[in-house]
Amino acid sequence: MNEVFVMDAAIVTALGGSVDATWTALRAGVSAVRPITRFQTDRLEFHDGACVEGLAPGGENIVCALMAMALEQLKPIPNDTRVIWTGIKGDAQHVESKAGGGGGMDLFLPNHYRQWVSRRLGLANEGWEVNAACTSSTVGMAIGARMIADGECSSVLVCGADTVSRFTFTGFSALRGLSPGKCRPFDAARDGLCLGDGAAAVLLTDPQIAKRLGSGPLAKLTGWGIANDANHITGPAKNGSGLISAINSALGQAGISPDAVEAFCPHGTGTPYNDAMELTALESVFGSRRFPLFSVKGSIGHTLGPAGAVETAIAVRAMNEGIAPPTAGLINPEERAVGRARGAEQPFPGNNILKSNSGFGGCNAALMFERA
Repeated sequence: MNEVFVMDAAIVTALGGSVDATWTALRAGVSAVRPITRFQTDRLEFHDGACVEGLAPGGENIVCALMAMALEQLKPIPNDTRVIWTGIKGDAQHVESKAGGGGGMDLFLPNHYRQWVSRRLGLANEGWEVNAACTSSTVGMAIGARMIADGECSSVLVCGADTVSRFTFTGFSALRGLSPGKCRPFDAARDGLCLGDGAAAVLLTDPQIAKRLGSGPLAKLTGWGIANDANHITGPAKNGSGLISAINSALGQAGISPDAVEAFCPHGTGTPYNDAMELTALESVFGSRRFPLFSVKGSIGHTLGPAGAVETAIAVRAMNEGIAPPTAGLINPEERAVGRARGAEQPFPGNNILKSNSGFGGCNAALMFERA
C-alpha cells in the first residue's frame, strides 16, 4: 500500500482567512460567535453564529465566494488531481431566493460545485461528491486516502464550503439544537451548538507526488475508519458504537495502540447528547487515560460539511506545534472531560493526533495523523 501524505491545507473561518490566522486566534481563546446580521433572527429564540465578515447574500453564489478564498491559498497541484466535494448545503441560497418570491438564484448542486472547483484550478473534471452530513469531509478524506493507498489515483483534493444561511439556521432552531448563548463544548452546562461559515481544501498525495511537489508534507494520514450507528436520523447512539468502531478502525490501520495516541480533536459540538456520546466512546477506547482533547466549535462554530477538513488543518497544525489549543467556551468541564478538555492550551509531544466527526443519520468517521 502507498503511504498517504497531507501536502497542503487551506481554510477560511470566521476567525480568519487562513490556517495561520485561525490558529493564532484559537490559541488566544478568541470566539468569533456573535449576533447574526446576514438575515433576521428576531422571530427566533437563537441569534448568534460565526460569520465571515463581508460575506453576504447578493448577486453571487456566496458558497463559491467563500470557497474561492480557500482555493486562492493553495500551491500548484497536479492537473490530474481528483476533486471530492464535501459541502452539504450549497443550495440554501437558491432555496431562500425562491422562497422570497423572486426569480431565484441559479441552482448549484454538489456536482456543479465540484466541476466549478476543477475549472477554477485547471484540473481534469474527475472526482465525486460526498454527503455524509457533518462527517462529509472526514469521510471524503478517508475515501481519498484509501484510493491513494490502493494505487487507484495519486492525488486527491478534498474540499467544501458551507455558510450560515437562514435555511440551515431555522432548521437547527426547529430541532432545538442551537445554543441561546455561547457554544460550550464538553462543559457541564453546555446547551447547544453555534453554526459557522467555513471553507477548506486538503490535498492528499502518494509519496511520488509528494516528492515531485518539493515542499515538505504537513503530515501522514496513516489510518481511517467510517461507521454508522444506525440509531436515529439526528440523534447519536448513546453507547457511541459507531464512533468507537470508526476510531478502532483508524487506530488499527495505523498500527497505533490507544495508549500511544497523544491528542484528540473530536467533533465537540457543545450539544448535550453529542458530547456525552463522544466521551462515552473515548472512555470505551482509551479507558481512564487523561490526554489532551479540544474542540474548535466554540471559536468558529459548526461549519457542517467542511467541518472535518477545517478541523484537520487545525489538528495537523496542533500536532506539528505540539500544542492543543484552548476549547473556547469551556468553563466547567463535565466530570468525564476533566483532565482532558480545558479552556487553556495543553502541550503534547506532537507525534500524532486523532481526528473524528459525527453527524446526522448515524455517520461517524475518524482519521489518524502522524508526523511526516
